[in-house]
Amino acid sequence: MKKTLFLNPPSFDGFDGGAGARYQAKREITSFWYPTWLAQPAALVEGSKLIDAPPHNQTVEDVLKIAKDYELIIMHTSTPSLANDVKFAQTIKAENPNIIIGFIGAHVAVLPEKTLQDNPVIDFVCRNEFDYTCKEVAEGKNFSDITGLSYRDNHGNIIHNQERELIHDWDAMPSVLPIYARDLDIKKYFIGYLLHPYISFYTGRGCPAKCSFCLWPQTIGGHNYRAKSPEAVAQEMEMAKSLFGNSVQEYMFDDDTFTIDKQRAIAISKHLKRLKITWSCNARANLDYDTLKQLRDNGLRLLLVGFESGNQEILDGINKGIKLEVARKFMENCRKLGIKVHGTFIIGLPNESQETIEETIRFACEVSPHTIQVSIAAPYPGTELYRQALENQWFSQQNLISSSGIQTSTLAYPNLSSTQIENAVEQMYRRFYFRPQAIIPIVSEMLTDPQMLVRRLREGKEFFAYLKERQTVND
Repeated sequence: MKKTLFLNPPSFDGFDGGAGARYQAKREITSFWYPTWLAQPAALVEGSKLIDAPPHNQTVEDVLKIAKDYELIIMHTSTPSLANDVKFAQTIKAENPNIIIGFIGAHVAVLPEKTLQDNPVIDFVCRNEFDYTCKEVAEGKNFSDITGLSYRDNHGNIIHNQERELIHDWDAMPSVLPIYARDLDIKKYFIGYLLHPYISFYTGRGCPAKCSFCLWPQTIGGHNYRAKSPEAVAQEMEMAKSLFGNSVQEYMFDDDTFTIDKQRAIAISKHLKRLKITWSCNARANLDYDTLKQLRDNGLRLLLVGFESGNQEILDGINKGIKLEVARKFMENCRKLGIKVHGTFIIGLPNESQETIEETIRFACEVSPHTIQVSIAAPYPGTELYRQALENQWFSQQNLISSSGIQTSTLAYPNLSSTQIENAVEQMYRRFYFRPQAIIPIVSEMLTDPQMLVRRLREGKEFFAYLKERQTVND
């Protein structure tokens, strides 16, 4: 077994580009998702180490000191972070030319040929679902015998081996939690709407939904939801209790749609209640009242829900599969049951206009989730949105982020410019949060919980700094 380092390298200050973020960008408040996509193959490679540099404030020098002792480095990359990650790989190889460096992630899975052609420093990339591909590379197996691998041979030729089958036996997949406990400081990970400290991870991969913008199902995970059994998840959560005790305040199940199999979700929730675990998960805005109530009664605190838009034509155009009236009823049920909702919205999707942006802002204020995230439509390579943007010549520029890491708009439409899309983000945040309906619940949290008071004051300062920085970017 090669001495293997799984690495998320240093990046922009406050940039959440790690192997778990759905949109790699600097957030409105400090936010870091766990590097689950790196931790899963790390769990398969005995003796490996995981470094997640950004949340741990590890510098280039810090990481280089550690990296010099390894034979194989596997780095997670993304479309926005690729240039930074390649630069860091070059820095590593300048100190140790014999080290083998491979990249994983959606970008290289979709564009293996271009990635290797443009970046000679990269020895290989793993395509699609790459966990066992990484394991076989670490075991020293000949590159020519490893499915799912693209690599540069001894003559400089780029070779693409046959595809690797998706993983179906998820009960056999080792837990990422021991890797978290060994290599990560859970207090370094913040998400504004989750209790702190929190832990996020997957109990399966794949999503049956066909949303045109969504990255993971179209590039790595596929549209068939393959997941661990409720019994296996229960065993994993018992392990979590033994590893972290009562220090973790909330567990976030980050499966694309954890509730797509309602009976499985309910069965898991019963185990979570037995273990006295507070938890949250991703969900679609169409769960019925009875299911919501059972999940709430079994410890569910919050749902992360992608509403995306307040315009039905836009939702239909991106294959969201949700009707606005159903989403309204869902939010009504969540309020009745006391389930908090973090709502995510996207500005700049196809058919967007100033009028539909106004509809989205009004819809968000109407259904009034506890907190929101406003993202700019990001056409990642490999997605249907990217194909549409190329076909219709919607690209105004190629950079998904600014030089400071803030998300920018690469799309523009005949009746809506990139600048208008970017300006709408700040407008939506201000109009949503500067309302009594949004402010009062947050202030109430602060008054009843001293820890939350300190946290919200910090987040408030960061939020206003973010708005100011976004204005600078837009100007």
